[in-house]
Amino acid sequence: MPAKKIKTYIKLNIPAGIATAAPPVGPALGQHGLPIMDFVKAFNERTKEKTGNILPVVITVFTDRTFKFITKEPPVAEMIKKALNLEKGSGKSGHESAGTLSKAQVEEIAKKKMPDLNANSVQGAMKIVEGTARSMGVKIG
Repeated sequence: MPAKKIKTYIKLNIPAGIATAAPPVGPALGQHGLPIMDFVKAFNERTKEKTGNILPVVITVFTDRTFKFITKEPPVAEMIKKALNLEKGSGKSGHESAGTLSKAQVEEIAKKKMPDLNANSVQGAMKIVEGTARSMGVKIG
């Protein structure tokens, strides 16, 4: 059997376990003629234990209107907000602090996110997490 021909990739951020056919999912899949409810059911089934997180998902669309998808860990910013119980980062990063992240929390986030980051070591991943925290107005303690 020859390999399927890839038509496109769709990248979305969807709430885990509670995806619906509403935007952004419906329009993104509909324009490629994919069965929207098949994706929603499969995604919700695969991510039900991570409910409450926003998960990036990469959907590979094939020319025969079939698809496969992979989910990634939540974005670093989401993990930082969850660790500090924040609604959002500081509106004036560098001037106003939105909170303080401990080194242990930075390391924990870096280890969780490691498979998705472009880093060769936990130290490198921690630097990426610290940079994201700074851009959100979160101090590292």
